[in-house]
Amino acid sequence: MQDDLAFLILIIGRLLLGGLFVAGGVHHFFVVVPISDAIEARGIPFAKWALFSGSAFQIAAGLLLTLGFFVVAAAFGLIIFTLAASVMLLNFWDMEGTARDSAINSWKSNMAIIGGLLTAAAAAM
Repeated sequence: MQDDLAFLILIIGRLLLGGLFVAGGVHHFFVVVPISDAIEARGIPFAKWALFSGSAFQIAAGLLLTLGFFVVAAAFGLIIFTLAASVMLLNFWDMEGTARDSAINSWKSNMAIIGGLLTAAAAAM
């Protein structure tokens, strides 16, 4: 019985965590201009290509995590993705006021998501 509960919790956790990345990646295709403009403003070349390829990776790795395939690789890929996206778009060190506060809160949330990805990877090992 306890194993069944642990398995159910693991499935729900992977569904929520992977689903976050799938939904986020899909959403990016509906807001191409503002996100690619933000990426370009940070000096990243080929901003639209970076957005499309990053979003496709985000969707694919999120699906793998959700479905339980290659969980360790998907989790570590999403960790790298989350760190890169955070550095590119949440540059709170260059901000002031409420924009800085919002970016810091988003940064903290992303670090918590990385914690969840590390937990998912550890459970799959």
